[in-house]
Amino acid sequence: MANPIPSAQRIITALDVEGREPALALIRKLDKARIFKVGLELFTAEGPGLLHDIQTLGKRVFLDLKMHDIPNTVGEAVRMGVRHGAYMMTIHTSGGAEMMAKAAEVARAESEKRGTAKPILLGVTILTSLKNDDLGSIGMAPDTAGQVKRLAGLARRAGLDGIVCSAQEIEIVRAEVGPGMLIVTPGIRPAGADVQDQKRVMTPALAVAKGSDYLVIGRPITQAPSPGAAFEAIVAELGD
Repeated sequence: MANPIPSAQRIITALDVEGREPALALIRKLDKARIFKVGLELFTAEGPGLLHDIQTLGKRVFLDLKMHDIPNTVGEAVRMGVRHGAYMMTIHTSGGAEMMAKAAEVARAESEKRGTAKPILLGVTILTSLKNDDLGSIGMAPDTAGQVKRLAGLARRAGLDGIVCSAQEIEIVRAEVGPGMLIVTPGIRPAGADVQDQKRVMTPALAVAKGSDYLVIGRPITQAPSPGAAFEAIVAELGD
């Protein structure tokens, strides 16, 4: 992107916890963190009230629900996300161009109506837990890179603001969508960390060097003995 992002603001901390109180307690330990990811498990447990609690603490919400349904349903879900103040939201690109375009249209119209900033809509390409063999088993061409490229281009044409992809596809995506879209990268593990259930991973510094704008990092921060120290160590690894 044209404007450099300070290292501490690149990190999206995934709230890999089971409920509201552990989530808020963790956020309070991470005073330098700015964006927190609320995924499907936590949102299902706590609902939109948690989003407001997080914002009350002065933080931004990355609402990672990977919406995938008929266009009108996804559009209305995005509308609710705007009303609840989500800073970022994810849409599954495999839902198709019409679905993504509807999401972008509703986000823009609802934000204008409410006089608020439009949320960043991110297209999820291929989950970082999947490899070529996994794609083949569900009837897709066993070509992760090619599928990511195809879906990223579809998201750009549909009007989304950015792409979620593995760090290993950053360069492919950037070449496909150009400099005007954000790239958000999950599957990030600091040097020496356990890769756990992510199959396509990369260190923070290398992901940024390749062109990632935001990094989603969960357990290396949230399960560390000192989450604040772990967060600051990653910021130091990134530098400015």
